[in-house]
Amino acid sequence: MTVFAILALALLLDALFGEPRWLWQRMPHPAILMGRAIQLGDHWFNRGTTPRFNGVLLMLLLGLAALGLGLLFQTFGWWAEIILAAILLAHRSLIDHVAAVADALRLSLGDGRHSVAMIVGRDTSHMTSAGVSRAAIESAAENFSDGVIAPAFWFLVGGLPGLFIYKISNTADSMIGYRTPRHEAFGWAAARFDDLLNLIPARLTAALLALIFGLLSAWRDIQADARLHRSPNAGWPEAAMARGLGVSLAGPRSYDGELRDFPFVHAHGRKNANPADIDAACRALWMAWGLTFLCVSTLALFV
Repeated sequence: MTVFAILALALLLDALFGEPRWLWQRMPHPAILMGRAIQLGDHWFNRGTTPRFNGVLLMLLLGLAALGLGLLFQTFGWWAEIILAAILLAHRSLIDHVAAVADALRLSLGDGRHSVAMIVGRDTSHMTSAGVSRAAIESAAENFSDGVIAPAFWFLVGGLPGLFIYKISNTADSMIGYRTPRHEAFGWAAARFDDLLNLIPARLTAALLALIFGLLSAWRDIQADARLHRSPNAGWPEAAMARGLGVSLAGPRSYDGELRDFPFVHAHGRKNANPADIDAACRALWMAWGLTFLCVSTLALFV
């Protein structure tokens, strides 16, 4: 079975079943195991007088472990590849979590804040309704790139080893890739490696969304907006989503009680995003998923 056929079936399996609670209540999810390995690495390696070197060493060890595990599981056959790829894709769970924010926000602002706090790392206690909506849409766009397009891309490039290396890097970035006193030097390698691995997928995601919204002619504007973002990659899908919905994304937000004055992406868009915009973002992501599935399935038939 070709890598395209395996990926097509994995995409379909993830879209149909997502993250079954009955399974992950009985055993740890692979992402949880990756997180535990990174926690141990942070504990044992983040010490001494060479934190940046130690962080590079940790990423090398994690990458080698991911490579070895990927090669091992590939020997189990195509069925194992389909199951593992489906588990490490995250489209259905992403849509479920983002859509839940819109449903909660329709009940009350407090419910919306509580729901969006499940998917973003910023302070949510004083968010306005528009702020909750923007945060959900940003998370949808960025995590579609990180959780669907990038894993699929690296699976096509390197099979299970490529997928495992990407996931351990992305998980490490989310845990130790922050510019905090503890992790600014130690997490440098995790952040830079994740930036590198997401370079192409983030732009592919933006292109998919631009195609869905009929905005390919505005690619230079999307590119200009993306460069305003604090992240070299997250700005791309957010910029395409912002223009497609006609809203402004990013902008000022609070972390750990400190307001940070980030620029808006698509500053001329509406600032009053609402639950209907979250719903529209989810529909756009389903259409982008469908286009991805169609392309991969077509290649599976002819390659």
